[in-house]
Amino acid sequence: MKVLTAAQMREVDRLTIEDGVPSIALMENAAHRVVEEMVREFDPIDRQNIVILCGKGNNGGDGLAIARLLHEYHVGRMRVVLAADPSEFTGDAAENLKRIVELGIHPVFEVPAKLRERREVNVVVDALLGTGLKGPPTGRTAELIAATREFPQARIVAVDLPSGLGGGGDCVRADITVTFTAPKVEHYLAPGAEEHVGRLVVSQIGSPPWLIPGGLQVSHPGDFRHLFRPRKREAHKGDFGHVLVVGGAPGKSGAAAMAGLAALRAGAGLVTVACSDPTRLAPELMSEPLDNFSLERMTVLAVGPGLGEQRGIVPKLMNEASVPMVIDADGLNSIAGTDFKGRGVQTILTPHPGEMARLLGVDRVSESERLHVARTFAKERNVCLVLKGYRTLIATPDGNVWINTSGSPAMATGGTGDILTGMIAGLIAQFPNEIDTAVRAAVWLHGRAGQLGAGELTEQCLIATDLLHYLPKAIREIV
Repeated sequence: MKVLTAAQMREVDRLTIEDGVPSIALMENAAHRVVEEMVREFDPIDRQNIVILCGKGNNGGDGLAIARLLHEYHVGRMRVVLAADPSEFTGDAAENLKRIVELGIHPVFEVPAKLRERREVNVVVDALLGTGLKGPPTGRTAELIAATREFPQARIVAVDLPSGLGGGGDCVRADITVTFTAPKVEHYLAPGAEEHVGRLVVSQIGSPPWLIPGGLQVSHPGDFRHLFRPRKREAHKGDFGHVLVVGGAPGKSGAAAMAGLAALRAGAGLVTVACSDPTRLAPELMSEPLDNFSLERMTVLAVGPGLGEQRGIVPKLMNEASVPMVIDADGLNSIAGTDFKGRGVQTILTPHPGEMARLLGVDRVSESERLHVARTFAKERNVCLVLKGYRTLIATPDGNVWINTSGSPAMATGGTGDILTGMIAGLIAQFPNEIDTAVRAAVWLHGRAGQLGAGELTEQCLIATDLLHYLPKAIREIV
């Protein structure tokens, strides 16, 4: 599913209007989609006690059109609350304000005290602010956002976006968000998005699909379901690649062991681990010395888990290896501050935010910068970048970025990154001609296994190797 920025959405609207769809029609269509969702969710709609909060912009215009449509459903207990003086409404919003007044719906400027006291309101429509917010809400808008919490018994329906989301200040916590044409960046990447957006409904309002640009998408299991089709009956281990994990310096062999086991569990035919202590390895794993390993017959490299100070290995491998290479942990630190270039999607980097900052030579990477950083770095360094964290981003050298939505805070424990490195390598070993798809599959399954594990073991008790126990369940969900 494509995801749009505020600027892209404005451009889509502009082109749609140029294509012959009036802006007032787009607003009307948006209002219809919200009301249709409300009718489904709050049946019978005419018996609900509804408050509609309207800003002075197009989002508020949507809210005013919603009020008019609800009036047609004979909703008797409805209040429209404005965040600005009527004189400040312009364009389509002003036209919809005029229409509801003509119907006898008279907006107010405060949520009536008696409604707050009686706690009778059971639906609040948030049509205060849309996308493109710069900074925290202020003034009357901020007061009305705060007022949404005065109806704890009410369900909140946000129009396009929960007001304030992505602005760095107070924000409406919606139960349902109805957005238009395509999801917006804020729905996924704004701080607190998951708990503020609620159930996201994407509705079409008349923009032709060919006007919607690509470049940013949500990673969906359907994109990589084909990777898990049944194997041919005559298949053998040589068909599914040979992964070499390089890491596990003295005292850190567990990291390499976990990466190797994860590559096997993800389906690689053979896995060898070059490490300092092979006694920590599962019996299914082969081993070589960390200071004397061979690249012969290897089809994928996974470098970095527990590598420690053996950092000279990574630049050497980047120069010598001709197979896909996944670089993580100490492997990333060894190339930080250098002007390295990758080999397109055959070079996969998997930094967490701290490692990303070191790669860039900065103190930190803020949440608001993640998308720009991921896309720019992948293009400039010619790599596939997996920027880990809440809503992990997968960026490729061609400028495309995918947002991963699986995962759990239970995964904030040592070793989960090593498991991901192994899973990525294991899937690439099987699908060397679909590397970007294999990477997205590994990231999604890794996060989903974490969710499943947290559901059974609790967020506190999950450990890294538990992910491999829940991986089969995650795979079965998508096949």
